[in-house]
Amino acid sequence: MAMFDLSLDKLREYRPEVAAPADLVDFWRRSIEKARTDDLSASFTLIDNKLALIDTYDVTYSGFGGTPVKGWLHLPAGATGPLPTVVQYHGYSGGRGFPHATTLWAQAGYAHFVMDTRGQSYGAGGLDATPDDTPYAGLNHTPGFMTAGITDPETYYYRRVFIDAVRALDAVKTSPLVDPDKLIVTGGSQGGGISIAAAGLAPIAGIELLGCAPDVPFLCHFERALQITDKDPYGEITRYLKGFRQDVDAALRTLSYFDGVNLGRLATAPTLFSVALMDATCPPSTVFAAYNHYGATGSEQKDIEVYQYNNHEGGQTYQQLAQLDWFAQIFGAATK
Repeated sequence: MAMFDLSLDKLREYRPEVAAPADLVDFWRRSIEKARTDDLSASFTLIDNKLALIDTYDVTYSGFGGTPVKGWLHLPAGATGPLPTVVQYHGYSGGRGFPHATTLWAQAGYAHFVMDTRGQSYGAGGLDATPDDTPYAGLNHTPGFMTAGITDPETYYYRRVFIDAVRALDAVKTSPLVDPDKLIVTGGSQGGGISIAAAGLAPIAGIELLGCAPDVPFLCHFERALQITDKDPYGEITRYLKGFRQDVDAALRTLSYFDGVNLGRLATAPTLFSVALMDATCPPSTVFAAYNHYGATGSEQKDIEVYQYNNHEGGQTYQQLAQLDWFAQIFGAATK
């Protein structure tokens, strides 16, 4: 894939007008308050993960609509806490997978919570996947998750996922192994989009985050993405609208409630983004739109790692190295 988007100089200045709905904050405040009427019911059960240096707890908590959401909480073996904690959300089709599969941040000495993604997880395998246990999941949509309930923000799939992400923060804060004042959210692709959403919704939910680290994030600047790429998962939306022509305005209105540009503006935590300039799945202009608007209401610190000759794989281990340094800096500053 050649470079197909704006030049890097133009990307760094790219601040498109992405209209936010007038009731954006009210919509999400109401969604969070409604979710919190369900008992959180967070449970943590130590399991045998087959690893000598990592302890793992099987986690269940109540997400959107009371759906039990699964997760893993990993820690350095024998740790008693409370530890600085990294909360990780997964890319499209991903989920918590097997307990031995994703433990990097615990290896670095932190508590590491891995949230399952409702209705997905088929790309990760593993045990006890979280269902999308709601009647809204059955609404007309193209194969995949991008268009499930897309004509109304109340029924859209990512309303459930983003609330699950906020409830994950509520859940981990109840564990004595977790320092509730030292939380960072992160994730790649869809997980990056979810981490931006979590950072934007955290102030509404009364949760303070120390940082947000979205890696080649998805779910940002939807209208731009639909114009310049036909790659999935954005392609799911164009296929839906190709058939349901009458739903264009309703769908775009719905997406504005979930756009990383609009939700990122609400965030106040420092951030470390990454972007790949040959990324046809999450085009660089969509990532820079979210990055450049991120924290518009706060005094956050932010930075972005740029991978010029990479597609959607982004920086991979290079980005993990950057994150290891950044997390150590953020958590270290919080202890002073």
